[in-house]
Amino acid sequence: MSEQKKPGFIRRTFGFVWSLLTWLRTTTFNLLFLVIILAIIVSLSDEDTAVMPDSTALRIAPSGFLVDQRSYVDPMTQFLEQSSPEDAETLVRDLTTSLTRAAEDKRITALVLDLSNLYGGGISKLEEIGQALQTFKASGKQIYAVSDNYSQDQYYLASYADTIYLNPMGAVLLTGYGSYRNYFKSALDKLDMNFHVFRVGEYKDAVEPFLQDHMSDASREHNQLWLTDLWQTYHEQVEQQRGLTPDTLNDYINNLDQHMAANAGDSATLAKTKGLVDELASRHRINQHLREALGEDDNGGYDAIDYWDYLDFTDREQPQSADTIGLLIAKGAILDGQQPEGTIGGDTLAALIEDAREDSDIKALVIRVDSPGGSAFASEVIREQLNVTREAGIPIVVSMGSVAASGGYWIAMGADEVWATPTTITGSIGVFSAFPTVENTLGRLGISTDGVGTTKLAGALRIDRPLSPLASNVLQQSVDNIYQRFLTIVADARQSTPEQIHTVAQGRVWTGTAAQELGLVDNLGTLEDAIAAAAAKAELTDYQVEEVRKALTPGEQLLLELSGGMVSIGEKVSASWQLPAFWQQAIAPVQQQLQLLQQMNDPQGVYAQCLECAGVH
Repeated sequence: MSEQKKPGFIRRTFGFVWSLLTWLRTTTFNLLFLVIILAIIVSLSDEDTAVMPDSTALRIAPSGFLVDQRSYVDPMTQFLEQSSPEDAETLVRDLTTSLTRAAEDKRITALVLDLSNLYGGGISKLEEIGQALQTFKASGKQIYAVSDNYSQDQYYLASYADTIYLNPMGAVLLTGYGSYRNYFKSALDKLDMNFHVFRVGEYKDAVEPFLQDHMSDASREHNQLWLTDLWQTYHEQVEQQRGLTPDTLNDYINNLDQHMAANAGDSATLAKTKGLVDELASRHRINQHLREALGEDDNGGYDAIDYWDYLDFTDREQPQSADTIGLLIAKGAILDGQQPEGTIGGDTLAALIEDAREDSDIKALVIRVDSPGGSAFASEVIREQLNVTREAGIPIVVSMGSVAASGGYWIAMGADEVWATPTTITGSIGVFSAFPTVENTLGRLGISTDGVGTTKLAGALRIDRPLSPLASNVLQQSVDNIYQRFLTIVADARQSTPEQIHTVAQGRVWTGTAAQELGLVDNLGTLEDAIAAAAAKAELTDYQVEEVRKALTPGEQLLLELSGGMVSIGEKVSASWQLPAFWQQAIAPVQQQLQLLQQMNDPQGVYAQCLECAGVH
């Protein structure tokens, strides 16, 4: 019998590779299947064990930044990184809704505000939550505020509490409001770069950093006015809530070094001495106090239900109605085309408005605008869809959030009625365009540009060539034209004239209170006030509010469910590391400014945008 011939080296190699790939494929699918099973188990176990107590405190522990709409995070990224959007951003309406319901709910006995992981959100959003806290407080139930330290935004919410706890190693970090920017004129000169700017409006200062090395007198004047208004609102409301004498906070901040010296440098003792907090206590002692006041849970903590669980329970208890008020969130910079949530895509939001218009259950629309503006073209695409919807007989009310300026204000002109909070930043009616050229910079390196063209504009918009007078004139005329369009749009919507609007326009920024006095908005109030106004316009007494959102694909939905399950598993195993709230708040304005500059994509390069509005909290 002859021996069986052994496979050759190449055949054995390919066989090994194929076996390895088969093993990897099988292992990957088995692991994925295991992940799915674990996610389902966690989800089901949460649903099975969750029970609404007959008597408990409500715990509100916002994390990250307060927002009207969470920024879109790819479900695959969430799945791989085991991250959750809820860690970085907290929805304002979730907080206000839970507080309003809890105020009338006999099962809720008290409120604990755990503000340790709140990074900020701006005075306008804080005011809305503050009004809901006031409603809760009026029910006679106690409010406790807890944090190791209090940033300015954290302390605003804490001021509504009956008892504010502070760690003996902590501090109340108040600074007032400011708007500071980097200026690049000298740097551009050193690089020999030419930055060509085209704008309309004495106060349209978004492009000032490229033209000079300091803030202009006009910019300083109008920015100081609205910043002063915001700070006055902050310190007066906090002083009223805490029963402090007027200007206590200004004295605390402006003479902080002297006050610290009088308290041996102990910032926590200083805060208690000045009446900013009620009790200095360690984490263990705070937990002990809350257990004594609220009862003890099974894990040795105080007895409370988290607000997101409370919302889930109470959502199921809410009566259903056939009539619906659609809620559309317009948050972030306004960009052309399709964009994810967290930014405003002209085509994306226009499509959602159209979907809402074609939904027979939706009887009115509320547009929540929280935007410093952006593309003038995209802003008009959105406004046009709002006009079509109004012509179809559907009332539209705009609710302005922290910022509804420039392009954000442009959008608002498509509504029947415009609401703002007293501290909303709005106006900034003006436009600009900017075009850099680097021909001199390249010349230093020995690089030149030459060629031929068939017309005077051929190659005129290359950044490696000087900008010709013809191109400059065309760009400036385009900006002038769009500014006149903006004035006319506002004048028509506000029953005024372009000439009258021009006197309060020119890029000038106003608070909501000032804007109402000038006739730029109709009423002052919260998002809930705007929803009630929309219901009145549609003659609705029994209705539900439903957010109109871009639908996820089946694949995205599956990954989102999986990522949620995996995040829950991760939270049970270990806590994720985060930067302290103070540092998160400090770097946020820089991140926002860089992001805004990267997002400019208007087809004509003309922007109705308020860059200084975006980074102020």
